[in-house]
Amino acid sequence: MAVYTVHEPPPKAGAAPPPERFTFVRDGFSFPALLLGPLWMLRHRMWLGLLGYAVVVALLALVLHLDGSATVGVIVWTLLALLLGFEAGTLRRFALGRRGFRNIGVVVGDDLELAERRFFDAWVRKDSGARKDPSAPSGAPAPAPSPRAPHPAPDVLGLFPEPGASS
Repeated sequence: MAVYTVHEPPPKAGAAPPPERFTFVRDGFSFPALLLGPLWMLRHRMWLGLLGYAVVVALLALVLHLDGSATVGVIVWTLLALLLGFEAGTLRRFALGRRGFRNIGVVVGDDLELAERRFFDAWVRKDSGARKDPSAPSGAPAPAPSPRAPHPAPDVLGLFPEPGASS
């Protein structure tokens, strides 16, 4: 089961954004980001991430050129690709946040289609439940639960509630 975060785009002209514009970001390792990092960033319009990646690659290339060891170069480039593969979801969430997207939930599903279906089913149920209850105040926070008195300290520690009792 994959975990997805759901991001709502910023509203335009005061209207709620259409559900087609919601973005689902898979949490976990990304093979496309591992194999084709810069192209993956371009596909997801992650300009700031691509700029940072280019700076890191240029600095590493300079340092590795001065070192001259091919083995160290292979290890460093492999580690950089692995890092990008593991952090792809985080980088994408960061880019969406900078563009004004708001994280509105987390959903679990076998694939993207099932995750979308689960999220929108729950979303529709929540909306229809809010419309059916006319007594609920709109925009007002729910009342805080009343504090309960703490339970008295037990006389006995362990599995049996009373001294000398057995199962």
